[in-house]
Amino acid sequence: MGARLLLLLLPLLLPPRAAAGGTVCGCCAGPLHNGSAVARYCAARADAEPRGRCCVAGGPPPGRIVGLDLSSCSLRSLPPGLPEAAAAVVVDLTENPLPALPNASFLGFTRLQSLAVPLPVECPGGSGAWERVSTRGSSRLCQGQRNPCNGSGEPAWLCPENALCAPAGPGLSQCLCSSPFHGYKCLRQGAFPLLLFCGVLGAATATLSLLLWGTQRHQAKAP
Repeated sequence: MGARLLLLLLPLLLPPRAAAGGTVCGCCAGPLHNGSAVARYCAARADAEPRGRCCVAGGPPPGRIVGLDLSSCSLRSLPPGLPEAAAAVVVDLTENPLPALPNASFLGFTRLQSLAVPLPVECPGGSGAWERVSTRGSSRLCQGQRNPCNGSGEPAWLCPENALCAPAGPGLSQCLCSSPFHGYKCLRQGAFPLLLFCGVLGAATATLSLLLWGTQRHQAKAP
């Protein structure tokens, strides 16, 4: 319960992300490639429309990126705005000089079902994280993301006694506290102290704001 509340509060604590069609959708020039997997998926969804290199669904929530086409973008690393597309179902990274992808490159991409990468690049999480891994020309296709919490390789034993394993992306998992447990290793029981948490957070934010205001004012007055 505590982990879920923190996840809900996290967007309030972080700077706002760019709107769909902003950073990641515009990091490569041009529209979706005609005939690409992302373009076909976008055309098949009545609630979606192309926006830059993204396929954006109307909601809920509005402006959700469900497809991302970054093929032929001369990428030598994944763009910093990639997490904006964490709700994507289809992603195309082919025809880019990308190196091996770090294991946590697609952390949070729990809905990803089709990922195309350059042939020299392995599927994130390894072949065991996908139902099907195939090659086509200069591309490697990773399809059907598996739930890492199911099957003989289940990592649930790593979770505390009062927590459940949950998917966190290709080959990645996380532990979420079961209600009514929360806190470190889900050892605390009862309702999460939301009012106390918000009070402490508000006081810390106000203190930091006053400190920054005083510092900037002092610098502005200095000759």
